[in-house]
Amino acid sequence: MLYGKKVSHVPVVERILAPTSEHKALLSILDDSLAIAEFSPDGTLLSANGLYQKLFGYSSAQLSGLHHRVLYASSMSDASACDRLWGSLKNGQAISGQYPYMRADGRLLWLAATYKAVFAADGRVDKVVTFATDVTARVEQERLEHEHTRLISLFAEHSHNALVLADHKGCVLFVNDAVYRLFGYTSQELLGKPLMQLFNSLQAQSTPLSEVLEHLDTGNSYRSEELLYSKSRQPLLCALRVNPIVDEHGAFSHVVCVVNDLTDAKIHEVLQRKALESMAGEAPLAEVMTLICNEVERIAPEVVASILRVDEHCALRPLASPSLPQSFARALDGVVIGPDVGSCGTAAFIGSPVHVRDIENDPLWAPYKHLPLPLGLRACWSTPIKTSAGQVIGTFAFYYREVRDPSEFHKRLVQICTHLCALALERESARLKIRQLAFYDSLTGLPNRNLLLANADQAIASAERNQQSLAVLFIDLDRFKQVNDSFGHPAGDDLLCLIAERLRSEAWSSEIIGRWSGDEFVIVLNPCTAAQAVGTVERLQALISMPCDIGGITLMPSASIGISQYPDDGHDMETLLHCADLAMYQAKTRGRGRFSFFSNDMNQLAQERLTLEIALRNALQKQHLQLHYQPLVNLKTGALLGVEALARWHDPVFGHVSPTRFIPLAEESGLIGVLSDWALTQSCRQLAQWRSEGLAVPGVSVNLSATNFHNRDLPRQIIDTLTQYALEPHDLTLEITESVMLDPNPSIMLNLHELHTLGIELAMDDFGTGYSSLSYLRRIPLSTLKLDKSFVHDMEHDAAAQALTRAVIRIGESLNLTVVAEGVENEAQRALLQAQGCEVGQGYLFTRPLSPEQLAEWLKSTACGV
Repeated sequence: MLYGKKVSHVPVVERILAPTSEHKALLSILDDSLAIAEFSPDGTLLSANGLYQKLFGYSSAQLSGLHHRVLYASSMSDASACDRLWGSLKNGQAISGQYPYMRADGRLLWLAATYKAVFAADGRVDKVVTFATDVTARVEQERLEHEHTRLISLFAEHSHNALVLADHKGCVLFVNDAVYRLFGYTSQELLGKPLMQLFNSLQAQSTPLSEVLEHLDTGNSYRSEELLYSKSRQPLLCALRVNPIVDEHGAFSHVVCVVNDLTDAKIHEVLQRKALESMAGEAPLAEVMTLICNEVERIAPEVVASILRVDEHCALRPLASPSLPQSFARALDGVVIGPDVGSCGTAAFIGSPVHVRDIENDPLWAPYKHLPLPLGLRACWSTPIKTSAGQVIGTFAFYYREVRDPSEFHKRLVQICTHLCALALERESARLKIRQLAFYDSLTGLPNRNLLLANADQAIASAERNQQSLAVLFIDLDRFKQVNDSFGHPAGDDLLCLIAERLRSEAWSSEIIGRWSGDEFVIVLNPCTAAQAVGTVERLQALISMPCDIGGITLMPSASIGISQYPDDGHDMETLLHCADLAMYQAKTRGRGRFSFFSNDMNQLAQERLTLEIALRNALQKQHLQLHYQPLVNLKTGALLGVEALARWHDPVFGHVSPTRFIPLAEESGLIGVLSDWALTQSCRQLAQWRSEGLAVPGVSVNLSATNFHNRDLPRQIIDTLTQYALEPHDLTLEITESVMLDPNPSIMLNLHELHTLGIELAMDDFGTGYSSLSYLRRIPLSTLKLDKSFVHDMEHDAAAQALTRAVIRIGESLNLTVVAEGVENEAQRALLQAQGCEVGQGYLFTRPLSPEQLAEWLKSTACGV
C-alpha cells in the first residue's frame, strides 16, 4: 500500500498486468484512451493514469491518498451509494455502470466505469482497478432531452386545448387530459381505437376521416369548425386543426389533432349577432325573444325554452315559448309571482334561479302541474332576468322531458341568453316610453288616431295579400254629453277610461283598438266575416252595458256601433271609417245600444242570424230539438250493426232548420258544447231504453265537434254518462271530422288517445273530402272510416269514383279498420260496394233517419234484416 506516497507515473496497465514487451504498444494505446485507476481494498486511490487525472482536474500529488468517496458525487444520488458500491467490490464482485463524480473545480463528471477486484495469492482482494470513459456530454444531452420531453408532456397535459396523436391510419396513440374535460372520454377508452371514435359525431356534411387523411398525406394541414358531441351527447362547437407529421424519410407517419372548444364564444356570437340584428331592425320584442328561444332549441334540442316578462304589477306575462301551445302561455298570463309559484314565479320572486327536477312531486308546481305534465314536460329550471341595477324584469326557463338537472352546457347557455334578454327588455322599455308619448292617448292609454290609422293600413294590406275580409267597428257612447253636463268632465273621463278598459279586455291580439276622438272608439277585426263581426259586437255591447260606479253614481252605459267591411264597403281605412260612421248613425236612429252594418242586405242577414241564434238558444234551453237515428247495416246479411244519432230542429217560426245551417251557427255562437252534451246524453239514454224494451241495438254513434275535445274532462264525463245508463264503452262510437284534427289545441290528441284506451271507438266521418285526411290515420286510434256519400253517389256512372271507393276500402283493410259507406240509396250502389269488399252501409236504401219510436217499429218489422 502507498498511503501518503506520490501517485506513480508508470502506466497503470503495465504495472497491473506486467505485460511483455510485445504488448506494450497496445497497452499504451489503452492507457491513453481509458481513464484507469487503482484503489486499495478500502477505497484509497493508489495510482491513476494521465487521462484519469485530466478528467478530474487533479495533479498526481492532489490525487495521492484521496478516498473514493471524495471523488464520488454522492449528492447526485443516495449518500450511502458509494459505501454500498465499495462493499460489493471488497467482496470480489465486478461492477459496471454509469456513475457521477465531482471534478476538482466542482463540476459534475459522469463516467461509464467498470470496477474489478484484483486478488492476491491467498485469495484476498489486493486492490480494485477501474476502467472508465467520460460520458458527461451524453448524459447531459439525455438530461436535456428528458427535460424537454417532460416540459412537452407538462404542456400537453395542462393545455386548454384537447390534443390527440394518432398514427397515419388514424389509430389513437396519445390524448391529453383536456380530451376528458371536453369530451368525457378517458385515455383508456380511446388509446388504440380509431380516431373517429372521438369524432364519431361529425355532422353528416363534414369531410370524412378518410378524405382528411388523404389530404394530410399530401403534406397539407386540415382546418375546420365542426359541431361535435361529447360522450354524454352534449353539442360542442369546436375549431378542429389536424396536422401531419413526417418521419426522417419524409413519409407521412403521424397525425396531431388540436381541438379548441368554441361553444361559448360561438353561441354568444351567433345569438348576440342575430338578437342585435333583430333589435336593430326594430323587430317586436316577442319576435326577438322567439328568435332567442328558437336558436337555443336548435343548439340544445333536448330543452323547451320559455321567456316571461314581469310587469309593473309583479305579474308574469308570456313573451316567447314557440314549442309550447298557446293555451300554456295563456294559463300563465297574469299569474302573480310569489314564493311558491312554480319555477318562474318563484325565481322572479326570490331573484335567484329555481330548479325543479320533478314537477309532478314538487310542491312549487302543485297548482300548475296540470299544464306541463300532459305535454310530457317533467322538469323546469328558471333563471331571473335582471336589469343592470339588479331589478328582476323577467325569467328565462328550460323545460325538460325527463326528471333531471341542468347540465353545465345548459348553464352556460342560459348565462348568455339572460344577458341578451335583459338587453332586449330594457331596450323595449325605453322604446315603449317614447312610443307611449307619441302614439297613445294620454287619458285611456289606447292607441291614438295616428297609431290606429297606421295599424289599420297594415291590417288592410295583410287582408289584401291573404284575400281575407276584415271589419271596422265605429263605437259611439250613448248620452255621453249628459254625463259630462250632469256630473262634470272628471266623471266623463272616468267613464271613458272604464269603457276603454272593457274594450281592451275583450280584444284579441289580432284586433286593433283605439280612441278616435271624444267618446268615439274604433276597432278593426282582422280577419273577420260578417257572422264573426256580429258575435263580437254582441259581446262588446253586453260588456259596455254592464252597470258601473262613477263618483258614487251608478251609470248604465250603452253604445251604438256601426260596422263596415273590407273589401265590400271600401279598400282604404278612410272609406271604411266613413261607412262605419254612417252605419253607427243608422243604428242610433233605431234606438240606443244597437248596431248596424253599412250594407242593408248584410244588415238584414245579420239580424236574421241573430234571431235564429236566439231561437236556437231558446230551443236548447227548452229541449225542443230531437234526435233521429239512422241504422248502419251489414251489406251482405242486412244485420243491424248500430245507429247514428242525428240532431233535428223544427222551429215554430223558421220551420224545419237544416243541420247544415244550425250546427255551424251553434259552433260560431258557442252553443256547440251544450248541443253535443245534450246529444250524447240523449243517445245513451235512448240506447238504454231500447234495450230495456228488448230491442237489440248494438251501439250508437254520436258526432262531436273540436270544441268538445278541448275539454280535458271529456273522457270522465263520457264514462259517467255510460255508467249512468249501465252501458259499456264499446256501446258508444264518437264520430269526428277532419276539422277536429286541424285544431291545434293539444288537449284534442290527449283526449282521443285516452278515449281509445277506455274502449270507446272513434270513427272518421266524411273521409276522403279533406286535403290531408290520410295523414291522420297514423296519428289517431281510429276504428272506423266513413266513406263520404259524394263518392257513393257517383260510383254507378263514374269510374274515378269507383276507383276512389276501392282505394279507401283497401286502406281500411290494410289498417284493420271498418269502412262504412254513407249515402247508399239503391241496390246498384250496394252491389258495387259489396263487390269491392265494403261490409257496412248507411243510407236511404235501408231507411231515412227515424225517430226513436219509428226506429223501434222498423226494427220489429224487419226483424233486424233488410
